[in-house]
Amino acid sequence: MDDTSLGALFGILLLLLICSAFFSGSETSMMAINRHRLNHLVRKGNKSAKLTSRLLGKVDKLLGSILLGNTLLNVAAAALSEIIILRLFGHNELAMLIGTLVIAFVILVFSEIMPKIIAASHPERVALPSSYLLSPLVTLFHPVVLVATTIVRGLLWLLRINIQTDQSKQKLTLEELRGLVLDAEHFLPRKHQKMLLNLVDLERITVNDVMIPRNQIEALDINADASELREQIITCHHTLLPVYADTPSNIVGILHLKRVPALLQETTLDLAQLREILNEPYFIPSDTPLLKQLQQFQERHTRLGLVVDEYGELLGLVTLENILEEIVGEFTTQSPSQTGKFLRQEDGSFLLEGSSSLRELNRKLGLHLPLDGAKTLNGLILDHLEDIPETGTSLKIAGYPIEVIQTQDRIVKVARIFPARPNVKQ
Repeated sequence: MDDTSLGALFGILLLLLICSAFFSGSETSMMAINRHRLNHLVRKGNKSAKLTSRLLGKVDKLLGSILLGNTLLNVAAAALSEIIILRLFGHNELAMLIGTLVIAFVILVFSEIMPKIIAASHPERVALPSSYLLSPLVTLFHPVVLVATTIVRGLLWLLRINIQTDQSKQKLTLEELRGLVLDAEHFLPRKHQKMLLNLVDLERITVNDVMIPRNQIEALDINADASELREQIITCHHTLLPVYADTPSNIVGILHLKRVPALLQETTLDLAQLREILNEPYFIPSDTPLLKQLQQFQERHTRLGLVVDEYGELLGLVTLENILEEIVGEFTTQSPSQTGKFLRQEDGSFLLEGSSSLRELNRKLGLHLPLDGAKTLNGLILDHLEDIPETGTSLKIAGYPIEVIQTQDRIVKVARIFPARPNVKQ
């Protein structure tokens, strides 16, 4: 070094700082890169993405190589700065101290903090091109890194610290997946984001939450008069009808109306033939998650299931349409204010049937009624009051004023709700 000019020494020092900045930025970008975006680029055949993915597959080797290179460069830069100071000021202790502080500050700012900030802001732009330089360096440093990582693993084993380096074994929880979808709000249309969130939520929603209650099921009594059955079939708006014997809870089959026209050509309905074309009823436990039920509908090639409790008692029915509406919303083009269950009043309130589903009310009217207890408006009111209310009773639930309009047979038949929430902290 004695024959090397000061200009050359400064040039070498600058080169060492730049190389150190490269290792610092590469480390941050490799750890900050979006793995899902990286996997997408790999599937598209991006070569730099494939190389980056291979490097990240062995994180211990990658980090070991980066840290080894960065450490060697910083030590070399510190040693070279000492030589430059000796050339400039001789063996001056104050100059040595000031020089050491200056080079430490320069390394911290220009070789550590600044490249890491840039890499964290643009991880993909830094990581993908960096992989072409890091790949041969990982191979070159492999023997030294292998010795170092072996020592580290031994120490971790002695300390009983378990390490997990296989990224493929790490799984996203539902909450983490939901968070990813929420974070993508700037990249997804709002409607698509809402559909994805609804799809994620299918795992936590059960058929009991979306089923049609037993008292609202339209069904046929196989033991009824033939003319009465014929009239009910002709006027039915559904394609699938549960068929029961004597009591609605005694379901004996499911009638598909596309198989009925041939029977209706006769003046009288042949009940024996009607029994023959019934499909076997499909029963579903009430706590079945919607996502699982959607898969079962697909596997069984059916669209309707009967929901039962742990004692086998019929609670209601759920259809494929009920589940799909939880994902994409209502299929009907009719506005909520035009439906029989939701009658909008001039003052902005809604007259609602007590049997209305809370999930349906929240979805159609934009409400935020609690869903962790009762499933219907009637159940919510009864749970809140802990008594059978009289007509005219008013109450407030989740910030919504509710008035009981009509009661019958110990249930709330009709209630009025004001959807506008007051500007108070609930």
